[in-house]
Amino acid sequence: MEGLIAIGLLMLLMIIGVPVAWSFAGVLAYMAYVYDANLNTLMLQGYRSVDSVILIALPLFVLTGYLMQSGGIARRLVDFIEVMIGKRRGGMGASMVMASGIFGAIAGTATAAVASIGTIMIGPLEQRGYPRSYSSALLGISSLLGILIPPSITMILFAVVTRQSVAACFAASIGPAILLMLGLIIANRIGVGRFFNEVSSAAGKGFEPLPGKGRATIKAVPALSLPVIILGGIYGGVFTPTEAAAVAAFSAMLIGFFIYRDLNLKSFAKSVVAAAETTGTVILILLFSFMIGRILAAERIPQDLTEMVTTLIENPLLILIVVNLFLIVAGMIMDDVSVTVVVAPLFLPLMVDTGIHPVHFASIVACSVVIGANSPPVAPILYMACRIGRVSIHKTVKPALALMAFVGMPVMLITTFVPELSLFLPRWLGFL
Repeated sequence: MEGLIAIGLLMLLMIIGVPVAWSFAGVLAYMAYVYDANLNTLMLQGYRSVDSVILIALPLFVLTGYLMQSGGIARRLVDFIEVMIGKRRGGMGASMVMASGIFGAIAGTATAAVASIGTIMIGPLEQRGYPRSYSSALLGISSLLGILIPPSITMILFAVVTRQSVAACFAASIGPAILLMLGLIIANRIGVGRFFNEVSSAAGKGFEPLPGKGRATIKAVPALSLPVIILGGIYGGVFTPTEAAAVAAFSAMLIGFFIYRDLNLKSFAKSVVAAAETTGTVILILLFSFMIGRILAAERIPQDLTEMVTTLIENPLLILIVVNLFLIVAGMIMDDVSVTVVVAPLFLPLMVDTGIHPVHFASIVACSVVIGANSPPVAPILYMACRIGRVSIHKTVKPALALMAFVGMPVMLITTFVPELSLFLPRWLGFL
């Protein structure tokens, strides 16, 4: 019961505006008081948990995302995809979805994708007849492909807090990511002409001439090489995910400084500071969550939760539905980091007892974040997309809910009830 009260307290603190890291500190204080825990011992255990080689990848991937934004890499990716598919019906919307996916395959974060892709594409989409409310909703959901497509910071955190293979968690989310990307592209194509019209004279009038495609491809080759190097290196056994993060950051620096030349010392310094601020917040959250986790483990709260749920609900399918709903509600109020480091470990014993593989559960958690992060009342990613798109959240909620109902929820249900979608690739690659 105390564990559920702690989660409720965390949600309450975040709703009233307490910064995320200090919300976790408040929950830790409550848990330490209730269970009379020794804070000195907890601090030492928390420090040892944060002192992880795997977590070195976190600041490096965050830095890569900021360098992509300031170094011109994101813009070249968008230009390349727009030239390739932008003139077809629904092509501009599909371009944003594809750009978010490729961006996610390099940077691994949703917020960086919202800022980078949204800044570049919202204006051109409006010129093509896309309402800003719809474009912002599509941006919010497609940016979360960065959580599903490896290398994903969310999957790194899930692997750390649940002690799973990072590479296996990366591979598990690829299937749901492809499904979500295809679903968004199809939904966007259906929406064009029914709910709004593309007004550009170029829409639907053939393809870009080969010389134009060639120029865009040549300019995009350095940017497109990044996901190939990162993912090929990880799954080819050339380097670990942590080493891949270092390669990604170093490559983004080289491309930004010497190839595209959009990156200068001033913008590089801003990127480093922004990455440090983001990383510091996440590390504080992790530190407090590890300390909370120690208390929960010592008091056997996850096991008690498992016994309570299995006593009340015997059907494994209903248990999965209840957990999915809880994850979505948690995602509505908390960010993806909070859901991953607190809720996921709490429910992992229940999922294992129900017969769900921990790596499969990683995909379920990631899919729930896609829905929760775009659902009011908090909807952190959707609010950010609205700020980038300069549109009211009230106008964006309707198209966002429609995309989540017809794309996000089906993808989450398929991921939940078709385990092979998540487990086939990790098994084929030898991670399970």
